[in-house]
Amino acid sequence: MRALSWTTLAVGLMLAAGPSQAQTYDPNFPICLQTYGRDGGYIACRYTSMGQCKLTASARAAQCIVNPYFAGAADRPYRKKRRSYD
Repeated sequence: MRALSWTTLAVGLMLAAGPSQAQTYDPNFPICLQTYGRDGGYIACRYTSMGQCKLTASARAAQCIVNPYFAGAADRPYRKKRRSYD
């Protein structure tokens, strides 16, 4: 009888838990649109330029932000070019 009650409790807790959300930032795009609203906001990373994002954000409760997880942004150290003296 105890096993049945524990199983019922475990199933009830799993059904009561809210849905999990996917990753917020898409690492394939450098610019994200963050919106605000009564039902909550969301972040959509699907823009390749700040201008493209600003056109979408105009006249909305939204702002454009730089994606901190953009995979294309490689941190390469600055290399000085050597001069050759011939």
